[in-house]
Amino acid sequence: MKMVLASARRKTARARVILREGRGRIFINGTPLELLEPEVIRLKIMEPVRLAGKLVQQVDIYAEAEGGGIVGQASAIRTAIARALVEWSGSEELKKLYLTYDRRLLVEDPRQTEPKKPRGRSARAKRQKSYR
Repeated sequence: MKMVLASARRKTARARVILREGRGRIFINGTPLELLEPEVIRLKIMEPVRLAGKLVQQVDIYAEAEGGGIVGQASAIRTAIARALVEWSGSEELKKLYLTYDRRLLVEDPRQTEPKKPRGRSARAKRQKSYR
């Protein structure tokens, strides 16, 4: 039985995806994709699936994400699914389609939050001085 593993990161979220031969079922953290809420997140995860077309009906996708928030997890899952589908199909056309549609489907976003500094509430904001 053929199986493909793929992973991706976004901010502090990590996602792992397993692709197996099957009949088109997609599970995100144990929940079927059709039942996933909110809808914006579901649509974001659906992008690589929709672009792949008929290929998805031959595989089952199991995705797990941890860390970060729901949007970071959704972005990581989306990237991992796209990578797994490209590896499964071995097709250069699918890879080109993903890259022209949105490069972030295959390439991780390296941006991270800047660490907080001393004497301030956040990374850049500092306590104000009142003697000037």
